[in-house]
Amino acid sequence: RLDLALECVRKVNSDIPVSIDTFRAEVARKAVREMGADIVNDVSGGDLDSAMFDTIAELNVPYVLMHMRGTPDTMLQQTDYSDVSSQVLSNLQEKVVRLSNMGVADIIVDPGFGFAKNIEQNYELLRNLHLFNILDRPLLVGMSRKSMIFRAIGKTPEDALEGTVAANTIAVLNGASVLRVHDVGAATDAINIIEHTYPSFISCK
Repeated sequence: RLDLALECVRKVNSDIPVSIDTFRAEVARKAVREMGADIVNDVSGGDLDSAMFDTIAELNVPYVLMHMRGTPDTMLQQTDYSDVSSQVLSNLQEKVVRLSNMGVADIIVDPGFGFAKNIEQNYELLRNLHLFNILDRPLLVGMSRKSMIFRAIGKTPEDALEGTVAANTIAVLNGASVLRVHDVGAATDAINIIEHTYPSFISCK
């Protein structure tokens, strides 16, 4: 499936950076080595495949290190934090150090909104997002149309654009440098307004 999909993307534009979303080291290796993927995005932060960090060090590609507890099937039962912000930050910091010691230089940090966090914990993370700047790594935020937004405003995912833009604006103002979105135009407009308000602001992508 990946082979066919990546082949199609490359035919559209061979210069488009392609991120492969997988927590399996062998899939990451094949996607990068054989299919031309440029970035590995691992929602488990290396927890679901013990070979992932070694594989990333071997491949020498940018790595999105996301925080999650459990598996995608069990993560919603893994929300027993005493302090979600400090615990997520500590977990990511430990892994950044491990990866750095293995020679991985290009690490993008993702606190994992919606992954093993309830709605209140997601908003606590958003309030405290600036704390993650201590990691000195690009900070990726993916909240677009997620339940933390549409449930908070009493709408459906399809009607959550305005809430998404508001949340993304807060994230950018608190240090996010990469946004994962569905609505590129709306996100770009929000970033342009931020940059007009704060001309020295570092652009988000």
